[in-house]
Amino acid sequence: MVAVNGWRQHSFILALVLALVVGGCSTVEQRRPASSPRSQPTPTPVPSGTPGAIQTGLASWYGPGFHGKLTANGEVYNQNELTAAHLTLPLGTHVMVTNLQTKQAIEVRINDRGPYVGGRLIDLSYAAARSIGVYGPGVAPVRVEVLSSVAPVLTISYAVQLGSYADAGMASSLKARMTGHYRDVYISPMDTGLKRYYLVRLGPFSRREDAVARAEEVARMGMQVIVVEEDDRWAES
Repeated sequence: MVAVNGWRQHSFILALVLALVVGGCSTVEQRRPASSPRSQPTPTPVPSGTPGAIQTGLASWYGPGFHGKLTANGEVYNQNELTAAHLTLPLGTHVMVTNLQTKQAIEVRINDRGPYVGGRLIDLSYAAARSIGVYGPGVAPVRVEVLSSVAPVLTISYAVQLGSYADAGMASSLKARMTGHYRDVYISPMDTGLKRYYLVRLGPFSRREDAVARAEEVARMGMQVIVVEEDDRWAES
């Protein structure tokens, strides 16, 4: 689930009642322990944040045990924001993380160091893990793509994101199912240079509070939604 204002993303998770059942992502959720404490020395960031750079490996998630504590860049960790921990990518890097099993994708910002469990590539926030089907199994194979910068955006609006996919068919299927409930459902495309992603959204709204009100309405249907910033690309439906 992705906001696309210069790859900036300010969003929060609303009403985590049930994970949206698409793309074969239906698992019985259970609370899992957070990843190992970040007590190991923090590695020096290396210049691996070149736009278009790709890594593949295992993603895990961390949440309650670290919620409210400081991250590696000095921020207070919020498990409901779309962030992640990575050992080497420069802090502040935005990456697209795709679950190679569910084909769902999410844009996150690197603001912490980890994971310190051997063999894992990235530690997602609780919200990010929920959005692409990593939360249920706890660990999943992913592709991490460093995002390129985009042209300045002239207009900022807000949207309610229902899902994000690298598969156009999955996005179209969700859009079709939601059309009967909401006439303002649309697909916002995003090209990263390597792949094209399809973000299923409602809106857009000129005011954040209007997007929040719609998100709360949709959440009462038992769906997991995120309020995101939207840019001029929303016009493609």
